[in-house]
Amino acid sequence: MAEKKFLAFDIGAESGRGLIGAFDGERLRLEDVHRFANGSVKIQDTLHWDILRLFSELKKGLGIAVSTHGKDIAAIGIDTWGVDFGLLGRGDVLLGNPRHYRDHANDGIMDVAFQTVPKEELFARTGIQFMQFNTLFQLLALQRQNSPILESAKTLLMIPDLLNFFFTGEKTTEYSIASTSQMIDPFRRTWDAELLSRFQLPASILTEIVSTGSTVGTLRADIAEEAGCGAIKIIAPAEHDTGSAIVSVPAQTADYAYISSGTWSLMGIETKEPRISPQTAAANVTNEGGAFGTVRLLKNIMGLWLVQECRRSWARKGTEYTYTDLTAQAAEAPAFGALIEPDASPFLSPTDMVAAIAKFCQQTGQQAPETVGATVRTCLESLALKYRWVLERMEEFRGAPIQTIHIVGGGTQNRLLCQLTADATGRTVVAGPVEATAIGNVLMQAYGCGLIGSLDEAREVVRRSFELITYTPQGNTDQWSAAYQRYLRVSGL
Repeated sequence: MAEKKFLAFDIGAESGRGLIGAFDGERLRLEDVHRFANGSVKIQDTLHWDILRLFSELKKGLGIAVSTHGKDIAAIGIDTWGVDFGLLGRGDVLLGNPRHYRDHANDGIMDVAFQTVPKEELFARTGIQFMQFNTLFQLLALQRQNSPILESAKTLLMIPDLLNFFFTGEKTTEYSIASTSQMIDPFRRTWDAELLSRFQLPASILTEIVSTGSTVGTLRADIAEEAGCGAIKIIAPAEHDTGSAIVSVPAQTADYAYISSGTWSLMGIETKEPRISPQTAAANVTNEGGAFGTVRLLKNIMGLWLVQECRRSWARKGTEYTYTDLTAQAAEAPAFGALIEPDASPFLSPTDMVAAIAKFCQQTGQQAPETVGATVRTCLESLALKYRWVLERMEEFRGAPIQTIHIVGGGTQNRLLCQLTADATGRTVVAGPVEATAIGNVLMQAYGCGLIGSLDEAREVVRRSFELITYTPQGNTDQWSAAYQRYLRVSGL
């Protein structure tokens, strides 16, 4: 087969990138096209995303891709983080910059929501992990503020769908990104209009949910002319970045768990149907939509955000560290020091992460880490121990042991964390590919073009195309078991 070229835009909370995926029917290779920074913009007391700048970066990336790789790009796909959205008013006018999920306007909103729909019922209806920034809760926060933007809204589009709209003029919502909203029926895979009615939220602002791999539309003529290309079609990959990342998990058997590792760590298993029960509710796991009709039964874990924010804290105080520096210092720091609960609320959006970690340690009767290396090691060991807790829950839900943990995404470059994960869980860890989300994005575009027929085929392409690194447990079982018991005490799990 002649090589086909696909343009994948993968936008995370800290950065975005455009990559060309060249697929010859057997193997896939990626080439960087354009990378750019992303982040929140605070205006008075509100955190926003600068969606117009992001769109301009995508247009720039498209222009670079056309000039360096030619006009014969088969398709374009966009994936981003979940839950956040933009609102369009009459005449499809954008009603302000989308709010950032870490905005403090969401504080306390879940307790307000549970007065209308009890927590147990809300989980039974949606199967989604409770986090105050889920789309449903963000809308309720706007409602609580009597937001004129919400009152004027005619259309809600999740972030990747909003960018698709800017490119094509078409308004749709892809299934995997819709599933992060806590507003769909996970069995029917449709919006839960009755639930929205009970919260007095307008279901009329929601668009049709389309399946993963669907063609959304084609580039607007003015954008195609600006980029110097033709009417390239836009395909919806798994638009939630985790959904795309899990497509590229190179598993060959079913007895595995995955971790999509980056700013967030998303750890879970694949299932055919949602798992909604008192047990999954108690563990506060989520049932999100995956590619090829799968369900991602997973737990959202704070992830390398902990280290990223520590790095920013040190930078504000005048010392810049690379992530390589921080990992090297953590490797030299003593093992089994202070431990934290990665998902504790003080770590969601602190002013100073290093200070927040020290305060947590003091409040739990531990000596706070005193050096840079010790602080980062606290973060990494605590993450590895949280992975062990989630692994145990997933084995319970699966009803069978899990032999292998596949780690994909940017976090695979942190070899210390990969090894600590193997040691803490006592499982073999297979790390890679690094650009998992972009790879999954491209593979779902290839599926949309009829070049791949199944999830197994997609994963076989990954195994043929990208390097994988295996980590095995290195002993210290008793010390890890003791650390785990201590972690359970300080985390309250």
